[in-house]
Amino acid sequence: MTDLAEARASRAGRVRELVRTEGPAAARIVVTVAVAWQVALWLGADQPPVYAAVVPLVALRGDPMTALGTSLQRTLGVVAGVVIGMVVLNVLRPSTAALALVVALGLAVGMVLRAGGGLNIQVAASSLLVFASTSPDSYALHRVWETGAGAVVTILLAPLLWPPDPHRLLTAIADDCRARLTRTLTGSAAALGAGPAAARDNLTLVNAHVEAIHASATRAREAERAMRFNPLRRRHREAVRLQSRHIATADRLTAHGASLAREVAALAGREDLAPDLARVRHRLPELAAVTARAVEATLSGEDPRPAVTTARNHLDAYARSDSRPLAVALRRPFYQCLNDLDQP
Repeated sequence: MTDLAEARASRAGRVRELVRTEGPAAARIVVTVAVAWQVALWLGADQPPVYAAVVPLVALRGDPMTALGTSLQRTLGVVAGVVIGMVVLNVLRPSTAALALVVALGLAVGMVLRAGGGLNIQVAASSLLVFASTSPDSYALHRVWETGAGAVVTILLAPLLWPPDPHRLLTAIADDCRARLTRTLTGSAAALGAGPAAARDNLTLVNAHVEAIHASATRAREAERAMRFNPLRRRHREAVRLQSRHIATADRLTAHGASLAREVAALAGREDLAPDLARVRHRLPELAAVTARAVEATLSGEDPRPAVTTARNHLDAYARSDSRPLAVALRRPFYQCLNDLDQP
């Protein structure tokens, strides 16, 4: 009975957490869709204004901070697609060749009007729907103005309805980036003395950290852009700018962390280098630790100069004590990290 009660309590907890995290986003979509629909009716829609309601549904279903960009991309895609479809139908009769031309032109224009950095297929989809419609002129007119109305409603309401908090989001992202970079540096140093298998496993883990930090940097850039259109979060604009800069620094440092992990994977277990590896294993973990502290200080917004100076002094002392090629190769990523930390 106790186990059953605990299972129910656990499920209830997961449901509450899901509602807490996803509920505001769902509510934003419902309210914005309803308002877009009603606005289209007020503007004179003589049939259900589905196209007006689709815009907020698409624009708000992902990261709500990108709603403005998604709405604009969708509107531009619809307008461009409708124009392509109408032009082709005025020149050619419906046929397989005309269909292929419509899709090809739509994709070509979609390469220019990119969506989220990728191909904007909205252009080809809209042109294809015009081509397939039994009443192209009527369809084109309704699709364009209803989509425009939905986009305007989405752009106006997205920053006001349960607006996301970029400052809080980026605080969590920056903490995650610091932890990943620290594990990259200290984990790679520890893996050097753990054998080839551990070094390869560490490289796989570091690559995963690098991908995660790259994704975080993209989200940080989007959050910073979104602050321009978020009137309820203006007081955090400068804080978000600094957080975004720190996360961008973390993104730059991933290249050096990955380089260190690759060097360790290539050198770990080399019998011909056993004496040199033994010397490096005594110095590398401490070097990684002091460099990680410099990284943490920089990314947390503290004054990094004391930590960076300590790391440089440690690195310089190590360089004076061991100038062997293997030690030089393994120190290089730490030099590069510290040089990047010194960048404004």
